[in-house]
Amino acid sequence: MPAASNTEHLRERGERLTIEPIAMRVPDACRYVGISRSTLYLLIAEGEVEIVKMGASTLVLAESLRELVERRRRSPTLD
Repeated sequence: MPAASNTEHLRERGERLTIEPIAMRVPDACRYVGISRSTLYLLIAEGEVEIVKMGASTLVLAESLRELVERRRRSPTLD
């Protein structure tokens, strides 16, 4: 969590601090990228998307999703 001194200037100007998550649950990850649940699970199985298990929860790393989109953007595959 950011220290108060790091965000005090934002509070003084009335600006909101936006914190992007580093990981998200599967339904949120699907909405984030705009793909179906089954497509996400295929990408996970193929090692294209990195996950972290925490108890019963499957968390998808946001950075992994951004990297996936960048890879596909540079060299689209024919699926």
